[in-house]
Amino acid sequence: MSERSEPGMNTAEPLARGGRMDSATEAFTAHRNLRFTVAYEMLGSAADAEDVLQETWLRWAGVDLGTVRDQRAYLVRITTRQALTRLRTLGRRKESYVGPWLPEPLLTTPDVAEDVELADSVSMAMLLVLETLMPTERAVFVLREVFDVPYEEIAEAVGKNPAAVRQIARRAREHVAARRPRGVVSAAETRHALEAFQRAAETGDLQGLLDILAPDVVFLGDGGGVVQAVRIPVVGAGRVARLLTIGLGRIAAEAALRLEPAQVNGYPALILRLDGEVDTVVALRIDDGLITGLYSVRNPEKLSHMERETALRR
Repeated sequence: MSERSEPGMNTAEPLARGGRMDSATEAFTAHRNLRFTVAYEMLGSAADAEDVLQETWLRWAGVDLGTVRDQRAYLVRITTRQALTRLRTLGRRKESYVGPWLPEPLLTTPDVAEDVELADSVSMAMLLVLETLMPTERAVFVLREVFDVPYEEIAEAVGKNPAAVRQIARRAREHVAARRPRGVVSAAETRHALEAFQRAAETGDLQGLLDILAPDVVFLGDGGGVVQAVRIPVVGAGRVARLLTIGLGRIAAEAALRLEPAQVNGYPALILRLDGEVDTVVALRIDDGLITGLYSVRNPEKLSHMERETALRR
């Protein structure tokens, strides 16, 4: 059974004793999972989200709590500002990234799947849609659409006036609506497609794959230049099916390789293990019952959150 991790837990966060610092630590800890979720949805990177939480602590520890009317809102505001700064830096890093960049997958707790809106917002498919937004648009969309933060509070977090934030929110909603999956897909529907995909992949059943893949399916592989992965998108059911039958055909021949289902970013996904260690995480995008997107994360630097469950909160 997977251990459960509390995002952002780090010895760099002071846990001081006595009076004011105890109060600051208590408030900081109480909203830890919420802040991690905000930062992760803005960045698509758990490692960077955890760094943001450390930076947030450094600023929170110096705040006079007597001047803070709403501690939750204040912490979300600090987290958003730090995430925005890091998001711009991350954008520069992605420009030199080898091959497609995919979000860092998380092994999520069962309650994430039960919150349909939260699961949809952290799905690999949605995180890739959010990648197409400008940094401020992404922050506004996440805070408003996922966490229902009032426009006035968002304005303080992103350094805009409320009227401007409303315009940014409208523009971001339209942008996302044009690119997101055609409807919220249930975990059951995803699981059905995943099971069919797993059976076909494990047996090398080319026709079985063609039956579950959409004609315009896109396969993205993320090796980060560290391990072997397809460096350009593979488009079309025929090409993707042939790629999968060649690549996953090894599973039937090698006892050291196995595919196992898991809950990743709120939805069913597959983990490929080699000698018991996580080698690849495969997430799906489903539209109208067919797989329209396959996201294969192999970069070992992005797989550290796949051995322990991560709690996410709204």
